[in-house]
Amino acid sequence: MSVLTYPHFTPHFPRDMWVLPRVLEHQAVHRADRPCIQWTDEGEILTFAEANARVNRLAHGLAAAGIGKGDLVVLYLPNSLEFVLLWWALQKIGAVEVPVGPVQKGAFLVHQLNLSKAKTIVTCAELLPRLVEVEAEVPHLTRCYLLDEAEPALGRVETRAFDELWTDNTANPGVEVTPQDRAAIIYTSGTTGWSKGVDMPHSQFYFFAEEDVQLVGLTEDDVYMTAFPFFHGNAQFLTIYPCLIAGAHCVLYPKFSASDYFGRARRSGATVSNLIGATMAFICATPPSPEDRDHKLRTIYAAPLAFDLAREFTERFGEIEFVDGFGQTEISNIFQTPRGAKRPEGASGVLMDQWFEVRLADPETDEPVAEGEIGELLIRHKHPGTISSGYYGQPDKTVETWRNLWFHTGDAMRRDENGWYFFVDRVKDALRRRGENISSFEVESVIRTFPGVAEVAVIGVRADEKAGEDEVKACIIMRDGQTLDHAALIAWCDDRMGSHMVPRYIEVMDSLPQTPSEKVKKKDLRERGVTSETWDRNRAGVRLGSEGKAVRSA
Repeated sequence: MSVLTYPHFTPHFPRDMWVLPRVLEHQAVHRADRPCIQWTDEGEILTFAEANARVNRLAHGLAAAGIGKGDLVVLYLPNSLEFVLLWWALQKIGAVEVPVGPVQKGAFLVHQLNLSKAKTIVTCAELLPRLVEVEAEVPHLTRCYLLDEAEPALGRVETRAFDELWTDNTANPGVEVTPQDRAAIIYTSGTTGWSKGVDMPHSQFYFFAEEDVQLVGLTEDDVYMTAFPFFHGNAQFLTIYPCLIAGAHCVLYPKFSASDYFGRARRSGATVSNLIGATMAFICATPPSPEDRDHKLRTIYAAPLAFDLAREFTERFGEIEFVDGFGQTEISNIFQTPRGAKRPEGASGVLMDQWFEVRLADPETDEPVAEGEIGELLIRHKHPGTISSGYYGQPDKTVETWRNLWFHTGDAMRRDENGWYFFVDRVKDALRRRGENISSFEVESVIRTFPGVAEVAVIGVRADEKAGEDEVKACIIMRDGQTLDHAALIAWCDDRMGSHMVPRYIEVMDSLPQTPSEKVKKKDLRERGVTSETWDRNRAGVRLGSEGKAVRSA
């Protein structure tokens, strides 16, 4: 039986043009009058020629301010059109964008600023007080540009108005930027510790975006919308940059809105979008509307995709193609769904063997596991420049992750006989109960389909010191106005998973701790453990029946 792999493709641009300035300048000539970018569906639409000219005006101002090739500049901003124009303008002069999430403050902000050692930061009045609080702890920072008016509350760091950077020069700067040059430092989520700065060359930044173009079948006739944070890769190289490559129209929003998701799609004319985590569940939880199917969306990149939720989604909002991919900021997408392929439930995609080789290995020895068994995903790239250069300023982390000439993803996966890869869990999040390994991801997928559940995170906790192994705890957010019938949820799980996987503990929470990129911080949940608000299946007298039915003890 042949093993399915992702179809080979020819990128839109040759490898010597895998540089954002060259892609933008090409489109400014060949698609000059076509729509490029727009801030909200009510905002001005900039054509490719207009966007390029505006970016050039800013690039010349940055250069005049002494920012040059290789210089790192922190963008500490909420979503805005200025964020994107700054990012592109920095690339034009060979400078490096260092996006820092607007939720960062205190020690976390200090960590990211000091790791980059950037001398210049661009921020806004809303975030300036956080910078004032840590100014004494970030000695490398010398200059701050403010996007809007605010009192100059910084002391040692010079404060300037962002408007000073605008010039009248619309010509391309002409700075030589190569695919091998550094494009950005993108911080990881930091789910298990301090975030790391992923050192991304221009070639990888382009390649990751090209993969998305292929995955969603993006063309110049498409409208791609996003409201996810611009400091995160999802917005940058899974929406905005792909639109540059394909010549598509990109519509941007300040924040995600479940209640207005399809309103935005309708008003913008969006044909493509993406969803992450619980956002699909949040959209399904909104009240039905007669306009639910009044939109042009054809494709949604949903990662990860819960199939039961996808069925609920399409039954209500109409036929939409869902595609999925699997990767990390460090390594681009390794697996993707071929267009039109019948994907097994839970599969992340098939190998992009044109670009990568992979191994599923024992995380302790790096030795390959047997076919069909679970192992840590290790990857190598076949072409230079398609993965990151390492972790900026952290050579020890780089060596640790790239050991034995393989990149260690920390993700446990399995592959079926047809070549589909299935994400099982983060290696550090895996549970073991009564001699059986448990995937928190698989338990979450079942619980997420229970009526009324908006989101869930499953962790392992110790019931007592003598137990020696994990007990399964589900931390659940309910949809607005919904309450949880704990015994009914246990019965639901018992019908759909092995008894060793059924949670013993359940805690309904208002929110789950998240990183700035909206990933659940399971480390915090594990540290929280079993609390006075945690429901205990054993204490409640709910047991699992011999035929897989959860029943309440007499």
